[in-house]
Amino acid sequence: MAEKEEDPNHSVSGLKNNCNTAGRPVSPKSPEDETSESPVPEYAQDLKSVLVTSVLNLEKLDVDLYRGTHHWVPRTQRLFGGQIVGQALVAAAKSVGDNFYAHSLHCYFVRAGDPKVPVLYQVERTRDGRSFTVRSVKAIQHGQPILICQASFHMQQESPLQHQFTMPTVPPPEDLLTVEELIHLYLSKPDLAENAKQGLNKLLANEVPIEIKPVNPPQFYRRGATEPKKLFWVRARGYIGEGNMKLHCCVAAYVSDFALLGTVLLPYPNYRAKFSASLDHAMWFHSTFRTDEWMLYECVSPWAGGSRGLVQGRLWRRDGVLAASCSQEGVVRVKPATEPSKL
Repeated sequence: MAEKEEDPNHSVSGLKNNCNTAGRPVSPKSPEDETSESPVPEYAQDLKSVLVTSVLNLEKLDVDLYRGTHHWVPRTQRLFGGQIVGQALVAAAKSVGDNFYAHSLHCYFVRAGDPKVPVLYQVERTRDGRSFTVRSVKAIQHGQPILICQASFHMQQESPLQHQFTMPTVPPPEDLLTVEELIHLYLSKPDLAENAKQGLNKLLANEVPIEIKPVNPPQFYRRGATEPKKLFWVRARGYIGEGNMKLHCCVAAYVSDFALLGTVLLPYPNYRAKFSASLDHAMWFHSTFRTDEWMLYECVSPWAGGSRGLVQGRLWRRDGVLAASCSQEGVVRVKPATEPSKL
């Protein structure tokens, strides 16, 4: 069968326009301040991010109806929640004008996703206003919704009100190791238990389309009780480029669900998760950013109880600008740990 040329109108890379930049500090290197795109780095010329070419590249089936496929499936053998949220935002963004940008989304996960079949995304054009546009998206498998998403888009407006929190002070990503590099270090330890080696090798085999550099690796891998807070640098693998902020917002939605709920377990090294799943997910976009460049992800859990936990996240540009915020509640059922973690 002959290969069919990709239709840019059906690809996430065809999305145009910027996320919210009004009323937020923007660095001189922000995409909106560039008169033309910077040259593509040599390392990236032949490495387009799989998040663009596959994960967030939806197939158009009909008006406001799309189909998404899967790239990476977690060990739980349920679909990754960030993938469903990111794809839902892609579908919603395709139905709004070029002068509207995503500023928030609110999602409920109502059923576990089946990795064996694609996901259909049905968009309802809830409201088209002069300043705000709202879209409702249902992610459907086997004839039933697995996610319900409300996404709101806003026309850029100037405002004298501008403030934000201060970015945490952490080492730059160049001074830290990736998760894969840390795993290789752990595997080189002669006293590492065999079951730990098997688990680490399984992690290495995962083709996760994002890179992570933990700020505090012992905390990241739960070697003792700590406060429910984690910090790590994160970026999409491969090259995405600047200027297309609708695309970067969709990638950020994908990234925002990664390792978020695990923050709830950090104060409890004597327990392991028996079952955990996201219940809902909300996100707000504040400023321009690039998800193929390092961003600091700050995750904090202010509360846990009743087999549920609440986690709040902030994505920071490395120049200190708050790019996006998110909040998630999930169910976390635990069991006693049989032995201390070897990681």
